[in-house]
Amino acid sequence: MSNKDKIKNLPEFSRPREKMKEKGASNLKKRELLAILLRTGTKDKSVLKLADDLLDKYPSDRLLKATFKELENIKGIGPAKTAQVLAAVELGSRLFKEKEKEEVYINSTADIVKECSNLKDLKKESFVVLCLDGRNRLLRKETVSIGTLNASLVHPREVFKPAIEVSAASVIIVHNHPSGDPEPSREDIKVSNQIVKAGEILGIPVVDHVIIGDRAYSFKDKGQI
Repeated sequence: MSNKDKIKNLPEFSRPREKMKEKGASNLKKRELLAILLRTGTKDKSVLKLADDLLDKYPSDRLLKATFKELENIKGIGPAKTAQVLAAVELGSRLFKEKEKEEVYINSTADIVKECSNLKDLKKESFVVLCLDGRNRLLRKETVSIGTLNASLVHPREVFKPAIEVSAASVIIVHNHPSGDPEPSREDIKVSNQIVKAGEILGIPVVDHVIIGDRAYSFKDKGQI
């Protein structure tokens, strides 16, 4: 192995660890990330060359399925490096799955009802705001008030406060009718119109108002928003 292949002989700004510290992990190539996990090379190979060889033998999809026995038998890897690599791969995989599981997208009335299904069984009216980003991903769900819906109880300030805090692109408002009948009352319509107008002023549109009872009533589906 020539001296130029050794990490210590590379310019400091291009060494994987220093590069990560300066620019962040997202700016490193796969070989550099893997080199950090492997830590050291062998007598004949630098850690970067060892990372290259491993990635050539196990591209991304194969590395995800590699077994301990397969990796530890590669020259220069061994059990310690194998454990480090497989632990990092598994951790990344689990974190990605957890993130996917946690993310909720609201694209229909059915999605709204599913997200607020607990409202159906409540004995008191509850008013909930769903804050969405530009891709309709749910950023926050917050109960604004509990009690009979009226203009004094549900103030636009309380509705849009959580939306502003998470920089929401839009909101959906939801409340329940314990009676089971989701048809909107005059007060429901009044409150809905008030909040829609406030959203227009703030630049945070109200994309729907859904009342949950024995079935769901969507103001958007009815052309009222």
